[in-house]
Amino acid sequence: MKQNLRLPGPTPLPPEVQHAMDRDMIDHRGPEFSEMLLRCTVLLKKFYRTENDVLIYPGTGTGGLEAAIANSFSPDSAVLAVTVGVFGDRFARIADSFGLDVRRLSLPRGRAVEPEQLRHALDDNSDVVGVMLTHNETSTGVTNPLAELAPIVKERGLLLLVDGVSSVGAMPVETDALDLDIVVSGSQKAWMSPPGLVMLSVSPRAWEAAGNARLPRYYWDFKIAKTALEKGYTHYTPAVSLFYALDVALQLMDDEGMENIWARHHKLADYTRRSVREAGLDLFADERYASDSVTALKTPDDVDASRLRERLRDEFGVTLGDGQAEMAGRVLRIGHMGYVHENDLHETFDALRQALGAEREVRV
Repeated sequence: MKQNLRLPGPTPLPPEVQHAMDRDMIDHRGPEFSEMLLRCTVLLKKFYRTENDVLIYPGTGTGGLEAAIANSFSPDSAVLAVTVGVFGDRFARIADSFGLDVRRLSLPRGRAVEPEQLRHALDDNSDVVGVMLTHNETSTGVTNPLAELAPIVKERGLLLLVDGVSSVGAMPVETDALDLDIVVSGSQKAWMSPPGLVMLSVSPRAWEAAGNARLPRYYWDFKIAKTALEKGYTHYTPAVSLFYALDVALQLMDDEGMENIWARHHKLADYTRRSVREAGLDLFADERYASDSVTALKTPDDVDASRLRERLRDEFGVTLGDGQAEMAGRVLRIGHMGYVHENDLHETFDALRQALGAEREVRV
């Protein structure tokens, strides 16, 4: 049975992207790869809305978060981790593992950070040198108001590291206009590509910080990566097949147009939230900050979330994301980013209504 993959990542691939990976290998130090690397880098900058350097590594979003930290700070640096969910917590734990002095601004699940909350946290932690912020929290379906939060960080002259893994490419991320120092994204989200590539934008201020940072790094060393990029290759063996995929996906996205992609994601998010309510279910996130790339819904008290998810997968060919950490068994997550259209979501909710009815009949 073909699956309607409605996870928050990995996301479905356009046929052209799948076919691109059928190509034979090429010399990863030759001109063909160099040209492809340049094309990908130029288009990524366009979607990042930046003139800053953009580096591409084999890896995942979590690796990108580690790279951002390792190139920015030194042992015992005081940093503020802003967390509203599982991935914000992960960002903070990575900083913990490097021995940083991590202060936390933690919000209840389903909530976003309000500007005044961030302002007060920075007032209370005036010695921090950087802030780590998750833009779009896929565990809860919440998007933090980055355009309101970034100026509060920057007016204090602090580094701002942004987890944009599931936001860049799906919604506006004004990297240069907001003076974002490092923004991390991952190929398996809005980029319509397979998992395995992580992209990072690096501002001039971030380069200055990298020159002074004393945390250990080699694979993730930005300076080594930039030196190789300037020569037209990567300083490690690149994931050539994944570059084939990304190259085609970025061209498809460029053909659709950046603003059109943002509008499509917003329209699909509205459709999803409306359909959740029409199915008699409740949204998990504060709707003022509901994400345009993933929606989390509360499962009814009389329905076992794990059984419902299994029924959707096995009987209807619809795969949803489950709840994470303390939200397991309470939340299901519907991904609507990347290669997705309204009919995919219509099929999802048609199946969800039938599966809910079947689960309730079992209980009766």
